[in-house]
Amino acid sequence: MKTPLGTRTSGWQRTVLVGALGALGGLLAACGSSESAEDSPVLSISAIPDQDPSELVAREQRLADYLAETLDVEVEYVPVTDYAASVQLFTAGDLDLVFYGGLTGVQARLQTPGATLVAQRDIDEEFRSVFIAGTRTGIDPIESVEGLTALTGRRFTFGSESSTSGRLMPEWFLQEAGLDGATDFPGEPGFSGSHDQTIELVASGSYEAGVLNEQVWEDRTADGTVDPDEVVEVFRTPTYHDYHWIAGPETDDRFGEGFTDRLRDAMLALDGSTPQEEELLAGYGAGALVPTEPDNYQQVEEIARKLGLVTS
Repeated sequence: MKTPLGTRTSGWQRTVLVGALGALGGLLAACGSSESAEDSPVLSISAIPDQDPSELVAREQRLADYLAETLDVEVEYVPVTDYAASVQLFTAGDLDLVFYGGLTGVQARLQTPGATLVAQRDIDEEFRSVFIAGTRTGIDPIESVEGLTALTGRRFTFGSESSTSGRLMPEWFLQEAGLDGATDFPGEPGFSGSHDQTIELVASGSYEAGVLNEQVWEDRTADGTVDPDEVVEVFRTPTYHDYHWIAGPETDDRFGEGFTDRLRDAMLALDGSTPQEEELLAGYGAGALVPTEPDNYQQVEEIARKLGLVTS
C-alpha cells in the first residue's frame, strides 16, 4: 500500500523503510567495493616449469610476497603447464613478470615488442649444463666438448624441448663434438620435461645418460637425493648466460608511469641482506640479482636459430 504524500507513516512502515534503505545502502557499498577491487590491477608473475611444481610454488610465492610489500600492489603467482604456454600467456598479456630461461626469454621478447629485461641471478652470468650417466654404463668423466663422443650409441634424454640448459646449449655442444641426435642416439633422444625428471630417468636406467642445469644438479646432490651408486656427473659444459626476468610491455600502462623501473629497482635490491631476502634468493640458488641486457642472450638466439628453435 502506498502512503499518501504528506501523510505520517506508522511505526511498522518506518521500520520497513529504514530496513529497505539500509539494505539498499549495503548493496551499493558492496557494489562500490567490488568495482574498486576490480579497478585495482594485480601483478601476475610466473616462471617456466623446469622443476618440481611444489618447489616452484613456494619459491614464487616468496617473491610475490616481497614484491607486494615493496611495491604496494597485489601480486599473484600464476603456474603454467609447460614452457610454450608460458611464452603464449606472456605474449597475450596475461602475465606481467616471468622468470625465463635463456631460450624462452628470447622467444618471449621476439614475440612481444616492448617487453623489458628486468634482472638476472648472479649465477646466470656464467651458467653451465651438466651431463650425467648411469653408473652401470661405465662412462668415464669427459674432459672436453670433443669427448662427448663417448655418448654415441647411448640412450639419451634432454630436459624440456625448450630448455636452454637442458636442451639448447647441450645440443649445441653435442653438435660441436660431431654428434647428431637423430642418428647417434638409439631411437633418437628423449625429452624428460624437467631437470629433476632427467635425474630420475637416468638413475632408473630408463636412459643411460642425460643433461640438466648445474643448479638443480648441485641442489639435488647437496641435499642427498641423488644416489651416487646409480647416477654420476660426467661433464660440465662451457659457460653461457641463462635465466632472467622479463616484464610485459603494458606494465606501466596498468600500474602507472615508471612502474617497470620501480619493479627493476625492487628486484635488484635483493642482495640477501635480510633473512627474508636470503631465503627468497636461496630458492633461486642465487646470492643476489644483477642487471642484464639483450646482448647477453645474443649467443642463445644465434644458436637457437641454427637449431631451428627460433624462426621469427
